[in-house]
Amino acid sequence: MYSGSRCWVLARGRAGGSYATCHSKAHQSVDSTWYIRMCQHFTVTLSSDLDMYQHAEPVSNFTLLFTGYGPQGPTQYGVLFITLLLYIATIVSNVAILLVIYFDSSLHKPMYIFLFNLALNGVLGSTAVCPKIMANLLKDSNYISVEGCLTQVLSINIYASCAYAIFAGMAYDRYVCICKPLQYHSIMTPSRVKVLLALIYILPVSLLSVQVYLTSRLPLCRHTINKLFCDNLAIVNLSCVKDVIGNLYGLCLVFVLVVLPLFLVILSYVKILHVSLKASENAQQKALQTCAPHLITFLNFSVAILFSVIYNRVSYYLPPEVNILISLDFILLPPLLHPLIYGFKTQDIRKSLYKIFRRRASINSEFDSSNQNVSRCKTVFF
Repeated sequence: MYSGSRCWVLARGRAGGSYATCHSKAHQSVDSTWYIRMCQHFTVTLSSDLDMYQHAEPVSNFTLLFTGYGPQGPTQYGVLFITLLLYIATIVSNVAILLVIYFDSSLHKPMYIFLFNLALNGVLGSTAVCPKIMANLLKDSNYISVEGCLTQVLSINIYASCAYAIFAGMAYDRYVCICKPLQYHSIMTPSRVKVLLALIYILPVSLLSVQVYLTSRLPLCRHTINKLFCDNLAIVNLSCVKDVIGNLYGLCLVFVLVVLPLFLVILSYVKILHVSLKASENAQQKALQTCAPHLITFLNFSVAILFSVIYNRVSYYLPPEVNILISLDFILLPPLLHPLIYGFKTQDIRKSLYKIFRRRASINSEFDSSNQNVSRCKTVFF
């Protein structure tokens, strides 16, 4: 429309400052004042951007402050005690599942290998966040370096992404078991399980490392995070500029690491449901018993993820104590409930736990009887 108009904006950095030179050549019917105002607007915008860059500090010199914690007092110590109990329960329950699966050779099957990795992932995810939160509650020190914050972001994102990938692998295993039972052992071979586990860990770790690298290159102009722990969006919001490339890459990550596994899980269960409806009632009950623990844990984790997204929108309006407990739902409750659900719902794990407790009880009774015999011998001898 204004083919004869042109405006140049020339800028230099810290050494030479910034300046703008505007030249307009417009149609005679258009007032040249409009072009002057546009050039002035570009000059002001450019000057403000350059000033923001000049005040941006290097990432290595930055220390971030969490503002989601309240002042120290009895309430804070009560929250610390609850957090410590949940963390200990999470570690104990997951380590118990790890030990049961590791020492019982009858559980060395694809389904329980995936469950082993899910429990291991829960331990790593909760450990990446909870000790730091408890230390902040105990010492009233709410600071963290940018490097530590980025490490926390990477750990949390790997925990969530690997959990979804493990659920997708477990859903595929259940699909093959129910829909192709005669081909199960030829499909779910040890080598194929190893390939699936490699994809479950290598793909999220590599993709999320690139995201953290892109975030680490952003210049930061603010240093307060109104949360209890770091996430990628919180750091991006501290930046002086809009991270267009990072935002696009983040959308791609959501599709690959969340939407795609979710689609695979839903597709697997749709096929399982389609096959089960054609089977006998006894076969339907077996399929339900086989899939119920996995489906419950998957829904539990998905609800926790959704709850975490909602929490990110309303965390500014919550009291500090409520803020702490709600934020821990995403980190602690899913890995705490997963072993309990599988322990109660899975018959093989129940049998294995029963054998362990029975063996332990028999060892204790034999030890007590041997002690009694020794004491009798001592009495007779003396």
